[in-house]
Amino acid sequence: MKKSELFFSFLLVPLDFLMIILAGISAYYLRFTGVAAEIRPVIFSLPFSDYFQILLLIALAWLIIFALAGLYNIKGSRRLTAEVYRVILACSTGLMLIVIMIFVFRELFSSRFIVLAGWLLAIVYISFARIIVRSVQRILLKYGVGVHKIVLVGDSNTTDVLIHEFSSRKNSGYEVVKRLKNFSLEAGDELAEFIKTCEVDEIMQSDPNLSKAEAIRLFDFADENHIIFKYAADLLGAKVLKTEVSEVAGIPVVEVKKTPLEGWGRIIKRVFDVISSLFFIILFSPILIIAAVAIKLDSRGPVIYKNERVLKNGTFKLYKFRSMIYQYCVGDDYGNDKALELEKKLIEEKSVKTGPVYKIADDPRLTRAGKFIRRWSIDELPQFFNVLRGDMSLVGPRPHQPREVAKYERHHKKVLTIKPGLTGLAQISGRSDLSFEDEVKLDSYYIENWSLIFDIAIVARTPLAVLRGRKVE
Repeated sequence: MKKSELFFSFLLVPLDFLMIILAGISAYYLRFTGVAAEIRPVIFSLPFSDYFQILLLIALAWLIIFALAGLYNIKGSRRLTAEVYRVILACSTGLMLIVIMIFVFRELFSSRFIVLAGWLLAIVYISFARIIVRSVQRILLKYGVGVHKIVLVGDSNTTDVLIHEFSSRKNSGYEVVKRLKNFSLEAGDELAEFIKTCEVDEIMQSDPNLSKAEAIRLFDFADENHIIFKYAADLLGAKVLKTEVSEVAGIPVVEVKKTPLEGWGRIIKRVFDVISSLFFIILFSPILIIAAVAIKLDSRGPVIYKNERVLKNGTFKLYKFRSMIYQYCVGDDYGNDKALELEKKLIEEKSVKTGPVYKIADDPRLTRAGKFIRRWSIDELPQFFNVLRGDMSLVGPRPHQPREVAKYERHHKKVLTIKPGLTGLAQISGRSDLSFEDEVKLDSYYIENWSLIFDIAIVARTPLAVLRGRKVE
């Protein structure tokens, strides 16, 4: 999902709210103009302050109606006429809500003119605002902003139609950056080299005559490289849990959904992350200060230890309280050959985990303060700043180092679909004592079944997992 799509879809919410308020205010003052008063004298008393409070509540209720009507679905390809139709339908539903309110609470509104004028003006204002937003989006698409870079795979008439459609309509939102006639092993290697230097957002199988083996291979390639996979017509019978059907140039196109964390799910999770991280930073500030002082007094070296961890599209510096003797720290800004050799030796001799990740039991490099802060996960509290920065999420898979990710098998890479988390389903289910395969299974389940309630439940269970404790690494 492009950032521009998320931005414009999010923008529609406050914009609609303002347009509803503007329509209500315009209707109120129109009722008191000379022309309206001459046609029908004003015989009711409704102070603007009281009216405005009611208007705010109605505007909020209308936004809920708009959401239920699908007006905030992130669909860049929806026709403007269809969107205006939905606006009229949603506003009319909102009008029915006001009629019911008048019936139940007659004292709220004594003017049918304000109600009808507000309804008509809301349709006009909201439709006009959305036309402006969509026009700006289409203009930006012509300049390449928000355009989806797509690879088409197929040697069929459908492929030719799609290429013509995307090339002739610059505001379609798609740019074909490569076409493959099939997806043989050689074609797969060719595409793998191509994506190293060129941006690819989506891969679309546009040929129903590809063999099933090629189709599965293509799907696996897209999944491994975190690229959206779409296909024309009913091609893929396996590995598809959630799909969404859209229409392009009269051709049914199906998108495979990896996680609910797309569109509004992504926006909601980010808002939750920002609010929660700020709250916890303030809540734990005394512990942060005490821990920093204890670490500084206990041993020489910096308080914060920075270590490289992997994201879907790169790496970031993860913040932790330093728990090891400084000269034995291994990270981007620390370490020497002796420290690296010691760590390799400890991993070989004392790691209690198998697979890509390691866990050193009874780590001799820990300081006195380090043992305590690791036992109670205090060393991880600075990661709230990673969450605030947007490097991490409050809830998600455990962040891993590049050398660990380099050892991933193909199915392990699913955990890179979303941002890593400070806590997560795997962390609360077994802390760091789970096997890596079990972690991947739990994280995959979380990715496929995300919801805000799920996040809140995981956060609520995290303190209990900390109290149960973990073995000091």
